[in-house]
Amino acid sequence: MKIEQLRVLHAIVTTGSFREAAATLHRSQPALTQAIKVLEAEIGLTLLSREHYRPVLTPAGEAFYRQAKTVLAEMQVLSNLTRKLAAFQEPQVTLSVTATCPLKPLLATVDETIQQYPDTHIRLLSDAMGGAAERLMNGEADIVVTTMDGLSTEEVEALPYMRIEIIPVTRPDYGPNRKSGRISTVTMSRFTQVITSGTGRGTFEQSRDVLNGTLRWTVADFAAKKEVIMAGMGWGGLPEHMIRSELKAGKLVQLDLAEFPPRHSSLYQIRRRDHQAGMVGTTLWEALQNSANRR
Repeated sequence: MKIEQLRVLHAIVTTGSFREAAATLHRSQPALTQAIKVLEAEIGLTLLSREHYRPVLTPAGEAFYRQAKTVLAEMQVLSNLTRKLAAFQEPQVTLSVTATCPLKPLLATVDETIQQYPDTHIRLLSDAMGGAAERLMNGEADIVVTTMDGLSTEEVEALPYMRIEIIPVTRPDYGPNRKSGRISTVTMSRFTQVITSGTGRGTFEQSRDVLNGTLRWTVADFAAKKEVIMAGMGWGGLPEHMIRSELKAGKLVQLDLAEFPPRHSSLYQIRRRDHQAGMVGTTLWEALQNSANRR
């Protein structure tokens, strides 16, 4: 039994077909079929049933596959350790941060890494609406700080970084009369909601916290969104840390909306499991986690 045979089995199960697994592993379909046949002959078990349109694990195959995933995960840990021990100082490390994340504590961590490794260029990017996750999976970022939306723990390593609160706000003189308490969606439909667009290649608009049937104004980032709201031209959700002083001064007020209560969002520091981290990337990763643990 070889690790490569387990990787073949894993690819077939996760993709659902020999053809798609072959494309994922960059091997021919007959080669994968032969690898599974040899594995089954070696262990004396039928792992995949061929009676269906797509290969399905047999009962014995399910038990075998559960253990195989554990072995593959342990091999990945060992591989990561090996790469870490042989780490090199890379010329550039790219860190992408979701636009809702406060930058002040993160910048202090980045600066510590820059002081330690002045010859490595730390590229810091701000992305919105899944843009950071897209960069990571496309190989355009080494580390991202964002939500786990759309990401799989089989493909990425994720550690909790911080929680933020998104609050629906507007200027005091804009919007409905708030003396009557909670505001219905019907009432809010007469007022413009300011939403953000994504930075990924898919370029999709904000979908979470968007009220159906309302007028909308789409902007590129949260800084522009805040300016539009501060100008009294709409309302929308903003991270609490961006509007703390404005709320305290009464320049912005929180809306009590039936379908948009204040929402807590969990941010994670994330990297790909198959990414070969260098010395600087590893240092930055550990520094981010130490910073998160101190909060």
